[in-house]
Order: sequence, then structure tokens, then C-alpha cells
Amino acid sequence: MASEASFDVVSKVDRQEVDNALNQASKEIAQRYDFKGVGASIAWSGEKILMIANSSERVLAVLDVFETKLIRRGISLKSLDTGEDGPEPKPSGKEYRLEALIKEGLSSETAKKVAKIVRDEGPKGIKTQIQGDELRVTGKSRDDLQTVIALLKGSDVDADLQFTNYR
Repeated sequence: MASEASFDVVSKVDRQEVDNALNQASKEIAQRYDFKGVGASIAWSGEKILMIANSSERVLAVLDVFETKLIRRGISLKSLDTGEDGPEPKPSGKEYRLEALIKEGLSSETAKKVAKIVRDEGPKGIKTQIQGDELRVTGKSRDDLQTVIALLKGSDVDADLQFTNYR
């Protein structure tokens, strides 16, 4: 048996599930009575998701429909980025637009924040190492690693954390 156990902390999103949620939201928007005649739509725009309607309230309603579909498909809303100040539709001619981005991978700030939580609140002897867009956590005891996983699940990190390569 290996002398050290480890696991990786990652933040990945299933793009096919996001695409399915987007298609479901688009169909619902096309069929719902309260979206008739407001020019409401949702679609991919490169890597971003573009929501359009003729008022800011309708754009936020489109976002709400999309978020509902994401939740039903098991995708965390922490991976949906609508901007730093929250969803704020921007006027563009006669319509309002809102762009959202699907966050994948741990940013360096998030990885440092997670590493600091593990160092400060985790068991002694646990080491962290940032490797690109993931974080490797190693320790001598699997029990300590399970304690770290429980600690990170209860933390308020602004990313959808998943734990892989548990050895």
C-alpha cells in the first residue's frame, strides 16, 4: 500500500448537460404565454450564453428559467457566472441583454483560498499543491483526507468543488 494517500479538487461541468438545459429553457420560453411578444430568447454566443428580451425583468425571468433547468440537470449554480455584481441586464437598442459564462476549472484565487482553508482548519500533516486548474491534497491517513473533504463540502467557496483521483 502507498505511504501517502491523495485526491484532487477540481471544478468541472458537463457541457452536454448545460446544452440540454439551455435547449429545454429555449423551448419553454418559446411556449410560455408570459414570454409571448417580448422577444425573449436564450442561446449560445461563442462560449457565453446570451439572454435577450425587451425589458430587464423579462431577461431576469429568462435567467430564472435557465437556472431552474440547470438545477434539474444536477448542475450547480456556482458554475454559472453572470457578473461580479450579480445579474444586471444591459440595454442594447430596444432590447436588454444578459451574458452568462459557465466557469470551469479552479481559478488561482479559488485554489489559493481552498489551500488556505485546508492549512488553517484541516488536520496537521496535510499538504496541498496547485497543479494548473486543480488542487492536489496529500496526507498519510485516509481518515484525514476524508476530514478535509467534509471540511471543503461545508465551506463557502464560490466554485462547484468535486473530488477525484482518490488514492
